[in-house]
Amino acid sequence: MSIKVLIVDDSATIRAILKHTLQAEPDIEVVGEAGDPYEAREAIKQLQPDVLTLDIEMPRMSGIEFLGHLMRLRPMPVIMISTLTEAGADATIEALSIGAVDYIAKPNGANAIGAFTELPQKVRVAARAKSPAASMVASQSAAPAVSTKNYRAKDRMVFVGASTGGVEALTQVISALPAGAPPVVVTQHMPAKFTTSFAQRLNDKSAVTVVEAQDSLPIEAGHVYLAPGGVAHLEVEGTSRPICRLTETEPVNGHRPSVDVLFRSALPFGPRAVGVLLTGMGNDGAADIKQMRDAGALTLGQDQASSVVYGMARVAMEHGGIARELPLNAIAPAILDHCGSFY
Repeated sequence: MSIKVLIVDDSATIRAILKHTLQAEPDIEVVGEAGDPYEAREAIKQLQPDVLTLDIEMPRMSGIEFLGHLMRLRPMPVIMISTLTEAGADATIEALSIGAVDYIAKPNGANAIGAFTELPQKVRVAARAKSPAASMVASQSAAPAVSTKNYRAKDRMVFVGASTGGVEALTQVISALPAGAPPVVVTQHMPAKFTTSFAQRLNDKSAVTVVEAQDSLPIEAGHVYLAPGGVAHLEVEGTSRPICRLTETEPVNGHRPSVDVLFRSALPFGPRAVGVLLTGMGNDGAADIKQMRDAGALTLGQDQASSVVYGMARVAMEHGGIARELPLNAIAPAILDHCGSFY
């Protein structure tokens, strides 16, 4: 059975390009188009699409406002079509926090058709995914109490990887950490410019300080360091006085930054490291979180019920890389409990 897609964009040109890209796939059917949210509302009622592509900037009602109404009244998988600008990045991060499953960047130049090559696969993943709102509900029950122990923050290091669905998952985990938590380094698959907005949003919601990583930046307790999107791999260099190291080498597992590259840099920490794989498509991080576990690290994976896309953590679990699989709301307490247990 084909995946039914509704395209919502005020640009007839972009609608035509999206339709052309998706209709070339035998398992995807574009069942309709809408030029604004009001048309989209009626089209959703009539056509019952499986997935919606939604532009952010539209007349009469913004894509963000419409998405909020949609998630309250008729939750469904939504892929945002965003511009690669600071304003577009801010709006996309907000959309992902409201409930969008994924996003794709709208081109600024002439190569518009080539810019959407990833869209069909994103549609397939979205059609199978739970909405972030649904995954949050799955993680609500029986949340463990956050540990009140002291943490050997200078001796511990937490390494986290995420992809599709990671914006809301990381927000829940990072915002649960106290100001004195061990340092956390994060690779979230994102394009350039988006991680700056995401780091600021996380910082505003958290007791810890969240920054976009810079090369040679010292790593300190009570801080979270987010790999800059689309630019370089983030690694941790040194164990006694660790620093962020950014390397502009080739993509790994199709990604730059790559979770596997980050996790590989955790190996010198041995049992002083904690590895965490959250929601996300693909297998990035699965190989090297197994190496972390073999080196003595605690390794945690987000469970299927609370994941938007149960991909990276699933592969890691199947290959023996995950010591404990947990609902999302249990991950921060597990990190803190482990880091407080070494006294």
